[in-house]
Amino acid sequence: MYYAAKRFLNTFTKKSDRDKRLIAAIETIVGSKPNNLSIYRLATKHSSIAQTNSRGVRESNERLEYLGDAILGAAVADFLFRKFPYKEEGFLTEIRSRIVNRESLNNLGRKLGLEAIVEYDQTNKGKLSHKSLYGDTLEAFIGAVYLDKGYLFCKRFIWKKLIIPFFNLEEIIQSNHNYKSMVIEWGQRENKKIKFDIVDVKNQKQFKEFTAMVYIDGEPFGSGQGFNKKKAEQDAAHKTCEMLDLIQE
Repeated sequence: MYYAAKRFLNTFTKKSDRDKRLIAAIETIVGSKPNNLSIYRLATKHSSIAQTNSRGVRESNERLEYLGDAILGAAVADFLFRKFPYKEEGFLTEIRSRIVNRESLNNLGRKLGLEAIVEYDQTNKGKLSHKSLYGDTLEAFIGAVYLDKGYLFCKRFIWKKLIIPFFNLEEIIQSNHNYKSMVIEWGQRENKKIKFDIVDVKNQKQFKEFTAMVYIDGEPFGSGQGFNKKKAEQDAAHKTCEMLDLIQE
């Protein structure tokens, strides 16, 4: 009843060009029109342009990002659980992490065309925007779909519009991008002591940048950067894998 009344009223409301583009994008990505457009407006508002509302809350897509992250993780876990009924928990967890990691979601966000609808401070195009803008927006968008359409619709959207068209599970299974594990396994085979250390933390305006170093038998090898410790360690491990010639093309 509520959404029917809202759609009726919306027919008499003149849409801005921004709203028209947003509605068209939602129809293309989701496959149906939005019931509550305001949720999607919020989902595409980056924290760099957040404004404080009458309740003293800075309005951005960060809360929807948190929600969408949880919904996406649950939907992917459900999909993999059904797709691979005889695989163990460790396998399912690893494949899910490869699907929902930040690089993967950023690439997917670009493929979906989110750059055309996300709003952010374009005068401050720092490293964080390039690292996480589209992945964060995608998670917020999923949160909006969940609130607008319900969990079952959102789960089907994730399965049919995101996972099946954009992810080749066989390729994901065959690939190994866990460079930290590769270094640790190499150390075990070669009887080498492997140590990961965070050697520097730079404080930026809205984020921190970590620098990690890999030590092998006390000697420094690969150095890497990231906006959290895990990403920095993976980058350092990647550099170390290249130095040790562990990556096969």
